Amino acid sequence: MRKFLILVVLQAVLFSCSNLKQTAENKPTPSLKFISSLEIPFNQTFQDTKVGGLSGIDYDAKQDLYYLICDDRSVFNDSRFYTAKIRLIENKLKSIHFQSITTLKDENGKNYGNWNTRPTTACDPEDMRYNPKTNSLVWSSEGARVVTADKEVLQNPSLNFIDLKGNFKFKAKLPANLEIQKKEKGPRNNTTLEGITFDFKYKNIYTNIEEPLFEDGDQANTSNGGLIRLYQFNVKTKKNIAQYGYQLEPIALEPNPKGAFAINGVSAIQYYGKNQLLVVERSYSTGTQACTVKVFICDLKKATNVKNYGSLKNQKFELASKKLILNMDDLGIFIDNIEGLTFGPKLANGHPSIIFISDNNFSEMQKTQVLVFELLE
Repeated sequence: MRKFLILVVLQAVLFSCSNLKQTAENKPTPSLKFISSLEIPFNQTFQDTKVGGLSGIDYDAKQDLYYLICDDRSVFNDSRFYTAKIRLIENKLKSIHFQSITTLKDENGKNYGNWNTRPTTACDPEDMRYNPKTNSLVWSSEGARVVTADKEVLQNPSLNFIDLKGNFKFKAKLPANLEIQKKEKGPRNNTTLEGITFDFKYKNIYTNIEEPLFEDGDQANTSNGGLIRLYQFNVKTKKNIAQYGYQLEPIALEPNPKGAFAINGVSAIQYYGKNQLLVVERSYSTGTQACTVKVFICDLKKATNVKNYGSLKNQKFELASKKLILNMDDLGIFIDNIEGLTFGPKLANGHPSIIFISDNNFSEMQKTQVLVFELLE
């Protein structure tokens, strides 16, 4: 009888463990519920700088403070980032109040140059993240690849670690396939390091390129999506430890006129959970003012580390998995050039919030939008 009871208890424990494993593996897919939005006026200034080009956002929960990087290549004002307070009252966006402005410094402690007059000394800021463990920041620059008959600028992208005053501290060692080259190999112009996100323990940092490397295949078109790479770096060593293939969606709409500029790429990422990222794909086509913005949950668990793959073409490997959790076209509101996202404060019901921001490219025809969503898990 005792052996029977032990066997029953053992079976129960095994069954219980099996159920726990199954529950973890079958965790419900999250969804995002739109709550509120506000628009920063095109002509808004702060401390004699033009507010616009906001291409990255991150939230310091302890200080209830947001960091927003501006992608001004020192054309309107010096390359910079802002801090701001965003007021959420009864889950509604009420206001955004800028608190400070900080100029980004290069490795020599100098301001970055003006892209129009000194392009080789300029930077192209794209995203920024705050690290509460070190009370410091990391930001990405896309670099530049301009090869024309009358101009040549070959500037590598960079992941820059800085203090809160904008002073340069360290730079990540980028893999060879992120080096800008004159020949069509490596990154394309203006579609390089776009998004950044730390894991929750601040031991790893993930970043992405917006469009495929030349050697990995074609850019997305209206029939097919291209293959990009997600990069994982060790925060302590500043070295790239893994790369993962990710399949883009096709461009959402045919451009008008046909053959005009159109793009779909990953404009932002946010760490969500173990091996998981929220990935923002932003599609734009000439002739349509709004962008089509889709948010996917991406899982890297079974993805092949393609760090040592010279090309992703004609290779056998496992892509990062992805599942659509939001198509902003379904919201019934105008959506512009979404380029940043972050976890925000807890909402009144205790659910997490996710905040998105759009980059207006300093154009009067575009909008700087802040959108808040409730994360439903």
